[in-house]
Amino acid sequence: MANIISDETIEYVGILAKLELSDEEKEQAKKDMGSMLDYIDQLNELDTSAVEPMSHVFPVNNVFREDIVENGDERDAILKNAPEEKDGSFVVPKTVE
Repeated sequence: MANIISDETIEYVGILAKLELSDEEKEQAKKDMGSMLDYIDQLNELDTSAVEPMSHVFPVNNVFREDIVENGDERDAILKNAPEEKDGSFVVPKTVE
């Protein structure tokens, strides 16, 4: 394990995460964080020069349809459902004084 995590680092992370850790939990956290950093070091050893940078693992295609009006202007048909209409609009009870 090449990455040694200090007690101060664990204290600082505990403060940031608002955790109250016991001494045993701090020791376990130091081991776990060291293991994670060791794994990251292993990943950094990989040759990724031939890998094209990407923002997603899978190809992202536009899934939205074209915004085409299909039903047109049916104002008169819609206003037939209104209990009361005025100047081409619904008339509703006043809610704010």
